[in-house]
Amino acid sequence: MLGECNPEKYPLQLKNRPSLEYLREIAHLRFRTNTFGAVFRIRHSLAFAIHKFFNEKGFVYLHTPVITASDAEGAGEMFRVSTLPFDNPPRKEDGTIDFAEDFFGRATNLTVSGQLEGELGATAFSEIYTFGPTFRAENSNTARHLAEFWMIEPEMAFCDLEDNMNLAESFIRYLIRYVMENNREDLEFLATRLAEEEKQKPQAERSEMGLIEKLEFVVNNDFERITYTEAIDILLQSPAYKKKKFQYEVKWGIDMQSEHERYLVEKHFKKPVIVTGYPAAIKAFYMRQNDDGKTVAAMDILVPGIGEIVGGSQREERLERLEARMKDMHIPTEEMWWYLDTRRFGTVPHAGFGLGFERMMLFVTGMTNIRDVIAFPRAPKSAEF
Repeated sequence: MLGECNPEKYPLQLKNRPSLEYLREIAHLRFRTNTFGAVFRIRHSLAFAIHKFFNEKGFVYLHTPVITASDAEGAGEMFRVSTLPFDNPPRKEDGTIDFAEDFFGRATNLTVSGQLEGELGATAFSEIYTFGPTFRAENSNTARHLAEFWMIEPEMAFCDLEDNMNLAESFIRYLIRYVMENNREDLEFLATRLAEEEKQKPQAERSEMGLIEKLEFVVNNDFERITYTEAIDILLQSPAYKKKKFQYEVKWGIDMQSEHERYLVEKHFKKPVIVTGYPAAIKAFYMRQNDDGKTVAAMDILVPGIGEIVGGSQREERLERLEARMKDMHIPTEEMWWYLDTRRFGTVPHAGFGLGFERMMLFVTGMTNIRDVIAFPRAPKSAEF
């Protein structure tokens, strides 16, 4: 006997099959179940396939910092990194906290993205990618959000929006194909599990395709490409809009919600969709401004069941345009001097995107909660194990 286990107290019992919710409470033991065995073997394969894809294309793998003094998205919802005492931090004469006395001599946070540093690499190596943890301090308790998640962010010099879309589409296809070839047994197990789960749902809510059919469909069909303006028109003409089925309003200028994205891919086109040309007002400062003066060269890839899985853009390489945009958005140019240097000293057209690793995992495994595709989920009020 190597290690005894009291069968009465052991929490994983076949007779009362534990739910996924219960398994999240004992996440230290859930690896031992068939479902999570399959999920995490696929996670391993998917991570390996990411490095394989970029390595075959000659990209340089760049490790970007986890601790940063810049806010890439301008979102402002970041975790602070500090060694200052909480109860009595040093203060300046005006009463504000004196970060000059902090560990790094300034205010620092956990990163929301490796993109800005990635751009520095792309201007030297031409093509780089990052793959690491990113952090968002949004108080978002949904099945699609985590506070700590992994992101893959390629950045390519001499690439425009079209090249960016082509790379992202072939990347997603490559990853799915790799898992289908190398994890067939795990996928079949998860497909059976999903089919059982679907039977519990009302007919109207069931997926039209099984997991493996859905993956084959994505691998074998071109993604639909539309502009943001076309997307809004489709939504305004939709029966769902006319019957007031959408919870959030639809008009030009909105940041599309998950329900809108899923309508486009699941009901209208019935396949993945790439949306381009978003309003500048709802996108980040670094995106290249289009000639119409209203939109930017951005792209999002939307997939069935999830909504947005990739967000990217051609970057604004023109120094004066970038500085003007930062000024409009109240982003301090003096703090971002190093980023602006890439435009000052030999600027080049470039583009890139970010793929949320856990959202890709949801898509490939058919799991419905993002906390079930990362080993130790971090979410609001939850940092166990």
